[in-house]
Amino acid sequence: MGWLLVLMAAAGEITGAAGLKLYSQQKTFKNGLIYIGGFGSSFVFLYTSFHFLQLSIAYIVWVGIGTAGAVFINMYLFGESKNIGRMLSVILIIIGVIGLRALS
Repeated sequence: MGWLLVLMAAAGEITGAAGLKLYSQQKTFKNGLIYIGGFGSSFVFLYTSFHFLQLSIAYIVWVGIGTAGAVFINMYLFGESKNIGRMLSVILIIIGVIGLRALS
């Protein structure tokens, strides 16, 4: 249950980051709702996951998945740079998160 909550929190984080990009481009109620709703739901799910998982592990996995997801979303939806350095950096983040999960 805890890992499902962390994944839902990470999805909220990714949604919030995409909403933030949209809101910075065009300040509409819909974009603001995506931005605030995404980050708000992310914090609620993350907080709830602490009832099932250690805070340090849940937080690091949430940050890693959220960061990698936000980078990929911005690359593919908003046309940010897709150079090899960025891709390798995101892959290293994912490897680090998997390593933490496997060793805890």
